[in-house]
Amino acid sequence: MSVKALYQYLEFLKLAGIQDIFIKEPEQGQEAFGEVVEEEVFVETAPLPENKVDKAKILYDLSQKYANCQKCGLCSNRRNLVYGSGNADATMMIIGEGPGETENKTGQVFVGAAGKLLDKQLAAINLTRSEIYIANIVKCQPPGNRNPKPDEIEACMPYLVEQIEIIQPQILLLMGRVAAHSLLITHESISKMHLRLHSYLGITAYVTYHPSALLRTETYKRPTWEDLKRVRDHYFSIVSKGK
Repeated sequence: MSVKALYQYLEFLKLAGIQDIFIKEPEQGQEAFGEVVEEEVFVETAPLPENKVDKAKILYDLSQKYANCQKCGLCSNRRNLVYGSGNADATMMIIGEGPGETENKTGQVFVGAAGKLLDKQLAAINLTRSEIYIANIVKCQPPGNRNPKPDEIEACMPYLVEQIEIIQPQILLLMGRVAAHSLLITHESISKMHLRLHSYLGITAYVTYHPSALLRTETYKRPTWEDLKRVRDHYFSIVSKGK
């Protein structure tokens, strides 16, 4: 495991509320002749839902549970918590930055101008919202649509991690700098990150430009289309084999 992957995993454990890690000591004599012994790490976690569990019901219940969240200052601007929506058994999750004004009013994810463009992007790669799950880094609209602050991201991240745990996607599509930087622990530009594959908690992650960036900057459309084609090919290779 690389240092970066280990750091991601430790961050995940912290956000999941795990406080204790138990390390099994090597048996006596195993290191007597210079033998390298790999330590076994046992982490106390709640069991993930099985396929028979109604994931959609679990996600709905959680959205209601968190509807009045007060963990950060974004709650003061909230009209509706924008938890996320889509297929609870999705092969792919799309993760954006945060709700805009329209999302704040409706409680629905990606329904403004950027959401309409996202629908067109999905249609172009033969997908619909009903086949994927869409969520954001933060669940409440930042004032003036500014980028969420680090403490706001930290407060909201356990909700996203929980969603990923429940859905168990095989592909993550991270749209925009905030999503990419928050999950991949980096400060690289999207222009560099979108050119290669990434991993988050062992899940293949693609990075591309946020739809709102495409509405502002025409030149982002071509590289985004190339990214989406790679995602499409990967997605349907998985679906054709059965998830």
